[in-house]
This record gives sequence, structure tokens and C-alpha cells, in this order.
Amino acid sequence: MNRRKFLKSTAALGAATVARPFIAHGATREIIVAEPVHGTGYLPLYVAIANGYFAEAYFTVKILTIETGAGHTNAVLSGQAFAFIGGPEHNAFAKAKGAELRAVVHCVDRGNVYYCAAKGQEPTNADWASYFKGKSIALSQFGGTPNSITRYLLKKWNLDAKSDVTLVEVANSAVLPVVKSKQAQIGVSTEPFVTQGVRQSVWAEPFYNIPKELGPYAYSTLNVRLDTIQKDPELVRAFVRGMVKGLKFTYAQPDAAADVAKKNFPTMPLDDLKATLDRSFKDEMWSKDGMISKAAWDTGSTVVRDAGILKSDVKYEEIIDMSFVESTRASL
Repeated sequence: MNRRKFLKSTAALGAATVARPFIAHGATREIIVAEPVHGTGYLPLYVAIANGYFAEAYFTVKILTIETGAGHTNAVLSGQAFAFIGGPEHNAFAKAKGAELRAVVHCVDRGNVYYCAAKGQEPTNADWASYFKGKSIALSQFGGTPNSITRYLLKKWNLDAKSDVTLVEVANSAVLPVVKSKQAQIGVSTEPFVTQGVRQSVWAEPFYNIPKELGPYAYSTLNVRLDTIQKDPELVRAFVRGMVKGLKFTYAQPDAAADVAKKNFPTMPLDDLKATLDRSFKDEMWSKDGMISKAAWDTGSTVVRDAGILKSDVKYEEIIDMSFVESTRASL
């Protein structure tokens, strides 16, 4: 779906308004959330929009998809967007350059990354160093979390990202076409592209499952500028409340959440969509309450530091603010 059509559809989904005492109301406000890819991994956010959870506080959310490594972060830093969805390591990167961002609510609590081998290139054992060496790997651009995880794993397996493998760095949505055209033997992808690749016989089921391998992971959080928290805390509070309600609804009513997914991905075959959502629920992809645990950030921090992308040890409290989630949990 192109950006214009998606913005139109999400605006329609979030149009209903119901009075709630969170922020002063008058004319309905509109805020923008930037995402690095439009995928089912962010379903709880789309659920919150569709169910009118943000409209309850007299604002609507539109989605802006920016498929570059740091484009979604820059949209918030520049004031183009209210929040971006992505790993809190982006907050750490920004902090190193003097900017202050904070993760205020969780979304994806597992590393939403799967390694898929092109047909005929499947591994025969778990000697990953030998298997990966010499191969071309299609993955997101430098700075994106799938790229960081790949560099982390390569280092873990004593492989050099420059000399032992070839990294084909492209937009998330281009990973599947790159493997399909035989420009790479391994695809580092997310849903719904993983299932699409399986259905199209481009690759088999994933041979390496990051959600299972790494466990809790601060993979995709909703992040805002620190000065937004300071200047408009009630908007942030209402946004966090809506997101937490979206997370809870997704787990409590998976069939209804699937209906929201159908509206957001109308061209996706229903069998593909079902397989995609089944995988996500099985792997407990989403946070259940919006909390970002310290363990989840420890994993994320280790990945980007071992990958050589983050040079300093950034503490949890320097880039993550759970006060809004904590107050929301007490009231729901």
C-alpha cells in the first residue's frame, strides 16, 4: 500500500471520538507516528488507531512510513512527527549527538527478525560460522535493528562483516525481491515478508528465529522527544494509554485484531495473513502491558554495542521513561 492510501485509511480508522478526561479538548489534534516499515509487527498500534483509543483523548494518529535506517528517528528530531516506532538504541544514537529522546511505551518485545535461506541454500547443521561465510545477505540498511542483530551475530561467530560475507543493505520491503532475484542467498526479514517468501517459494521457513534465540528484547518502542514530555505530558500520557489498550486488546481478542490487520493489509492473501499472525502470537512478539524491562534493554544494548554501532554504554534511565506506563497500568 502506498503512503497516501495508508494515511487516508488510518485517518478513517481513527476518526471516531469519545470524550475522556485526559487532555483538554476542543478541535481534534492530529499527530504523526513515523515507522520504518509498514508491517504486522506494529499491529497493536494499528489496533489502537482502529478502536479509537487515541480519539478518546481528542487526537488522531496518522502513520508515516519512512524506509531508511534513521529516517523515522530524524522525523521526530526535526519535529515532522510526534513519535517514531523503533528500537531505543536510536535514542542512544541521538544522545551521543546531543539530542534527547525517550522510549515511553513498548510494542515489540522480541527481536522481530527471521533468517531465511533461498531455496537450495538451506543449512544442513548449526555450524553458523561455516554456513554464513562467503554468502550474500539481504537485510535492512545500516542503523536498522535487523542490520544491527546481523552484525552482532557475525561477530559472535567470529566473522567479519566486510570480508567474510556480503551485506546487501536495502529497504525492508526489498529484502524478499533481492533474494528472489538471486542477488543474495540469505534474507533477514520480518512479517509479513517472511510468510510471503514462503508462499512464493523464494525461501523455506526461517532457519534462525531471533525471538526464540534472544528472548525479551526492546525491539520496537514508541519514542518521543524529551521536550515533548516536558511541554505536553498529558498528550504523552494519553498516547501511552491508547497504546497500552491496543496491546491488551490484541492479546485478548486476536480475531478482532486480525480484522484490523485485514484492513491495513487489504492486498495480502488471507492465508498469508493468518500464517503471519499465528507466527507472531506463537513467538509472543508483542509486549502485553507496554513495559520495557531492563533485561529487554540489556539485550538491545548488547546487540548494538557488540556490533560496533553504539560506542558508549547508555543507561536504561537515560533513554527510557516508564512513568507513563506505570501510571496507566494503575488506572486500567
